Amino acid sequence: MEQATPGAAVTLKDVAAASGVSISTASRALDERITSRSAAAAHVRKVAEELGYRRNSFASNLRRGETRTLGVLVPRLSDTVMALMFEAVERAAAARGYFAMVATSGDDPEDERRAAETLLDRNVDGLILATARLGDELPKLLRHRKVAHALVLRTDGESPSAVGDDEVGGYLAVRHLVDLGHRDIAVITGPDFTSTGTARLAGARRALEEAGIAVGDQWMVAAGYGIENGYTAGQTLLAAGHGNRPTAVFAANDNIAMGVMAAAQHNGIAIPTDLALVGYNDTPLSARLPTPLSSVSVPLDQIATTAIELIVNPGTEPRIRRATPTLIPRQSSGVPVRHARAAQP
Repeated sequence: MEQATPGAAVTLKDVAAASGVSISTASRALDERITSRSAAAAHVRKVAEELGYRRNSFASNLRRGETRTLGVLVPRLSDTVMALMFEAVERAAAARGYFAMVATSGDDPEDERRAAETLLDRNVDGLILATARLGDELPKLLRHRKVAHALVLRTDGESPSAVGDDEVGGYLAVRHLVDLGHRDIAVITGPDFTSTGTARLAGARRALEEAGIAVGDQWMVAAGYGIENGYTAGQTLLAAGHGNRPTAVFAANDNIAMGVMAAAQHNGIAIPTDLALVGYNDTPLSARLPTPLSSVSVPLDQIATTAIELIVNPGTEPRIRRATPTLIPRQSSGVPVRHARAAQP
C-alpha cells in the first residue's frame, strides 16, 4: 500500500491513491451522509482508517455552501433561563449534526444587530434568537434578506418562532392562586417590550377576570427579569400596611420571584403563611430554595428541537409554535390567612 509522506496530514488524494480509486470515488465512500455498503466503499474506509485520515467536514460543507453551524443569540448567559435555553439548543443541534455557537446582546437592539452580523460573517447556516423585542427590526431584516432563522422563548409575531404558550402559563399561575382562595393577588410582569411579559400578563388578567377579581393598577407592577428588579417590585407591593398589601403574588419569572422573597423577608413577611408566591420557568434553583418555589415549567428541549426544525425545514406551518407549560406547585403557594376582599360587603 502506498503510504502518505511521514509527518504530513493525510489527504483525500492520499486515501484515493492508496485505495486505487479516483478522488471522487474516495470522497463518496467517506461521505457520512452516504451509507454505501459496497465492497469498494468498505475498502476505501478501511484504507482511510489505516492511514489515519480525518475528513475535513468544515471544508466539504463550505464547498456545498453550508457549515453545519448555527448562531444562537441570547440577551445574557448570566440569566439561568437563557443559559438553559442555549444548552437545549446545543443538544438539539448536535442531534441534527449541527454545531451551535453563542453570542450575547445585553438586550440592546444595536448590540443585537452587531452580534447577528458577526455570526453571519462566520457563515452560520442559520440564526436562533432569544432576544426578540416586540417591534424589533432585526427579525424583519432577516426575513427581508431571506436569512434562515427562528425565534425562541420570545416572538415578534411574524418570524418563525418556537416559544412557550405564555398566556396559558400566566393563566395557570394565577388560577392556582385563585383556587387556593386568594382574592388579593398582585402580578409583577416582565418588560413590556417582550412577548413573554405581555402574554403572561394577559393570561393572568384572564384568570382574574374569570374569578370576578378586579385588581387595581397599584398591584400590577412592571419589572425587568432580574432578581434586583423583583426585590424593588416586591418592596413596592409589600412595604404597605398589613391590610393594604396582597396575600399572593404571581411573578413573571423565577428571578423576580426570588427578589420578592428577599423583599418579603426584609419586611418580616413569611412565605407562604403571609404571602403566597408563584414564579415562572421552573429553574433548577426554584425547587431547592429554603421555601421551594411554585413555578410554571416550560419545555425548553421541545422548544429547541422545534427551532431547529423551523430552520432545517423553512416555510413549514404553523410558523409560530407554542409549547404547553405546566404548573409545578410547591411550598411557596399556600392558602390565604386573611380574605380582605371576601369580607367586603
